[in-house]
Amino acid sequence: MNDRTCIVTRQAGDPEGLIRFVVGPDSSVVPDIKRKLPGRGCWVTADRRHVDEAARKNLFRRAFKSEVSVSPNLGDVVERVLVQNALGALGLARKAGVLALGAAKVEASVRSGEAAAVLHAHEAQADGVRKITQARRATVHLGGPDIPAYKLFSEAELGLALGGANVIHAAVLAGDAGKAALKRVVALDRYRGGSPDDGLGSATIESVDGASKDME
Repeated sequence: MNDRTCIVTRQAGDPEGLIRFVVGPDSSVVPDIKRKLPGRGCWVTADRRHVDEAARKNLFRRAFKSEVSVSPNLGDVVERVLVQNALGALGLARKAGVLALGAAKVEASVRSGEAAAVLHAHEAQADGVRKITQARRATVHLGGPDIPAYKLFSEAELGLALGGANVIHAAVLAGDAGKAALKRVVALDRYRGGSPDDGLGSATIESVDGASKDME
């Protein structure tokens, strides 16, 4: 089997779209999200559905050609690691000065085209999300970048990771730290089977026109 072939689908893929697993000292299967752990690894398509299937059918035993221990909560374990990695990277982006916090700063970074992505906490109010979405639509309408938005974390998670209370809206800006953070945000979103709110190309004319008036 190709080293980067999903043990569920049997299809080869880029490592960015797969999750590597290895066998720990206690014969348990553990995720190697950063692909740095020693030993022979196997790969699973990087979403919850495929990880759950691999665990349920114990496809790891066939992949590793040995008896291994697979946690029935392996999908949860992988998700927790992805959440921790994403929040940790966002914290580093904050320290590097490539993260905007607060609705006003996020909207400004969107309108200027500096934002690479927008984050809304689960608790974000519809009105606040709407204003930032209008700014994203207006930016696209004026020839700027189509900036995706994600809703992956709670207010508490964002506040703890970013060193501040009441973090409801944030924007990841350009820069190496920002790119690294966005990469981990995208990985978590993909794992959860979601997709960013990036359908701005299909926005109604009325919505775009309304957003454009906001920029005048």
